[in-house]
Amino acid sequence: MNVLITAGPTREWMDPVRFISNPSSGKMGYALAEAAREAGARVTLVSGPTALPSPRGIETIRVETAAEMAREVFLRAKRADIIILCAAVADWTPARRARQKIKKSEVGGRRPGFTLRLKPTVDIAAVLGRKRRRRGQVLVGFAAETRRVEANARGKLERKKLDLIVANDVSEAGAGFGVDTNKVILIDRHGRVERPPRASKQTLARKILRRAWKMREELLEAQ
Repeated sequence: MNVLITAGPTREWMDPVRFISNPSSGKMGYALAEAAREAGARVTLVSGPTALPSPRGIETIRVETAAEMAREVFLRAKRADIIILCAAVADWTPARRARQKIKKSEVGGRRPGFTLRLKPTVDIAAVLGRKRRRRGQVLVGFAAETRRVEANARGKLERKKLDLIVANDVSEAGAGFGVDTNKVILIDRHGRVERPPRASKQTLARKILRRAWKMREELLEAQ
């Protein structure tokens, strides 16, 4: 079984010293990669910038931007049996990256202020779900929400043609960025919902992987 996993944040640079990012630590994605390795899978981890060491026995590709992550995922997606998109990829990136540091004294004129123009990044999950999926491949997405968690996750599942989505409320204690635990809702394409209790990310990683593995078996049986 070939499993491809993304993890961590991305950095979208506005100049050589500043970037747009988010607080993702990569812990959930790395736990998934280790759980897949323990289950006997051949695992590839595409990781944004994190403080975590590369897991043993796992091919780890380090990237920084959303565009780099998209390129590395698309290169490897075709041979993956299960793809788990756990990374917190930036939705927006600066429309132009300045070659030199943008000096506060050089912008704003008489009225202090600075406008940063943004453009959307590649939607990795949507591209895979709508255009690049191969038969028998299971696609798992994540939804980090702060309101209407289940409704927003269902919408994302349908729009991006995912098989399974893992949603969590990142504003809830013990379920947000950087912590060792998580509380999630699992929703699959058949409408089945599971709400496991708050647990360590390692425990939830094994549960998510078993669910994805079972969906892979169901797809193969249906062919």
